[in-house]
Amino acid sequence: MLDRMRSVDNRRVGALAAMGRRWRSLSWYWRAAAIVAVLVLFYSLPILNEYYVFPINYLSTDAVSGGTAFDDALVLTSIWVLVAVGLNVVIGMAGLLDLGYIGFFAVGAYTVAIFGSPTSEVATAYPWLALVPIGIALAMVSGVILGIPTLRLRGDYLAIVTMGFGEIIRIVAVNTDVTNGQQGIQNIPKPPGSLFENVLDSRPMYWLCLTIVVICIFGVARLENSRVGRAWLAVREDEDAAGIMGVPAFKFKIWAFAIGAAVGGLSGVLYASKEGVINSDSFPLQTSILFVAMVVLGGQGNTAGVILGAIVVAYLPERLRFVADWREVLFGVALVVVMIFRPQGILPSSRRSAELADAKAEAKEVKVSG
Repeated sequence: MLDRMRSVDNRRVGALAAMGRRWRSLSWYWRAAAIVAVLVLFYSLPILNEYYVFPINYLSTDAVSGGTAFDDALVLTSIWVLVAVGLNVVIGMAGLLDLGYIGFFAVGAYTVAIFGSPTSEVATAYPWLALVPIGIALAMVSGVILGIPTLRLRGDYLAIVTMGFGEIIRIVAVNTDVTNGQQGIQNIPKPPGSLFENVLDSRPMYWLCLTIVVICIFGVARLENSRVGRAWLAVREDEDAAGIMGVPAFKFKIWAFAIGAAVGGLSGVLYASKEGVINSDSFPLQTSILFVAMVVLGGQGNTAGVILGAIVVAYLPERLRFVADWREVLFGVALVVVMIFRPQGILPSSRRSAELADAKAEAKEVKVSG
């Protein structure tokens, strides 16, 4: 059984490799046309579902008993894709294991809630568009404050410290008057415009989130192919060697933490604006673990991979609601199966695949010699 599944997976990998070669051989205008076609498809998903266009109507989350409204699921998925893009900068590009990313997400969400909600003790008259950069800036500052004393740590030690940061943010939210504890903050402002006033129509929010995701993906791609991206790659592969070659590792690690935190804060702003109410239970540690799972499952270091991982992690539990309590079990089993057959992720970067292939070859040599 396992051999058959591995054979199927190998054929899938071969097909993906062939598609990759075909994609790289295309001229730039054919690539641009393909990207535009994919964007049109994603922007059209709510409309296609409304008119029961196959197979969107079959894949829709509201096609099952007790399922979430498809438009709401699309908003949540796009926000999680944005989270995955930001966390991929920290984990996939710079090689820093961050288990407390939910903390930055919460900082962004609480910023727009505390300063924008009329029920908040410190409500301001700032419009939503002014609260967005404030949320991003506070999340970025949080990342720098956390990173300066902790980024000298490596591996498991850094993971433990960042996980503690996420829990500190949650505990502060529970015990601080300005966050109103578990009662939370209601009436969080939404983006301006009459389209966002109808709380029963999530399509404008989805289109806004999707637009922000596209902009962030473009920005991260530009960073990845710049001098900063190459420095992150050098630090991730061998920090000591990078330092010897003149790369200021600590400086670029701080940049990775700050940029990742900024995207996480932006995600939190969108999440709070969509929900309209948040409390301390909105940011559990389990969600932070799922954030990391999105990156690892999709293929850390590859933007397309982490986007796919986020879609799977956000969409699959909503589509499996028809099996009620078993959906979490089935979702967990699906993750385990993928990790067994694809430890490098569903769509890994070529460098990550080569590293795992070398490690596998070395393990075989040791076994034979032993």
